[in-house]
Amino acid sequence: MNEKTQQKDNQVVSGNALALVSGGMDSAVAAGLAGEAGYRIYALSFDYGQRQRIELEYARKVGSWLGAVEHMIIGVELDKIGGSALTDPTPVPKDRKDPGIPVTYVPARNIIFLAIALAWAEVLSAKRIVIGANAIDFSGYPDCRPGFMEAFQQVAETGTKAGLEGKAPLIWAPLMNMKKAEIVKEGIRLGLDFGMTCSCYDPDPTGKPCLHCDACRLREKGFFEAGIKDPLAG
Repeated sequence: MNEKTQQKDNQVVSGNALALVSGGMDSAVAAGLAGEAGYRIYALSFDYGQRQRIELEYARKVGSWLGAVEHMIIGVELDKIGGSALTDPTPVPKDRKDPGIPVTYVPARNIIFLAIALAWAEVLSAKRIVIGANAIDFSGYPDCRPGFMEAFQQVAETGTKAGLEGKAPLIWAPLMNMKKAEIVKEGIRLGLDFGMTCSCYDPDPTGKPCLHCDACRLREKGFFEAGIKDPLAG
């Protein structure tokens, strides 16, 4: 990560931070860390035509837990573009062993989400855009890697009025180099009820996880290695 991204994150500060909140555990913990650092949290979620729309209900719960000043849900019709098992009828892979990028990858999703977040962050004069990206225990998505975050930081600094004035928000991915078990422990330390998060790519209509998709297996791994019971595991 670049020098800005490596700055100390434990300093108590003030100001606005815009947090991408999906309803999953990673985005909740990342946003919680920003709140702990003293930022006023503005939460942003996306209704992008995802099949697992129930995640938006969990996102609202997380936004409430964060005490977000405002929680905006923006519609982006990525299902019209398709190309992903999360937006198309394509089956979500279960118990996957293929090391390649899975069909649950949504083309350019984080590029689109961060671009919209950057626009709102500029209006808010936000100091950070917080994203729960992780490149350790993850499915291999290209837009969850350090190099992508560094590249988007350059976009923020060169493609906005705030950036040209030296006030671009920091693209902050505090979980980037954490194992899932570490993320679980951080969430517990922050007082997060993981029962208000949903990680599953293929939950039933009530939100019950399938326990076999990539996201469920990574979540299970994290809780197991942390020695903590997942409230959604039954």
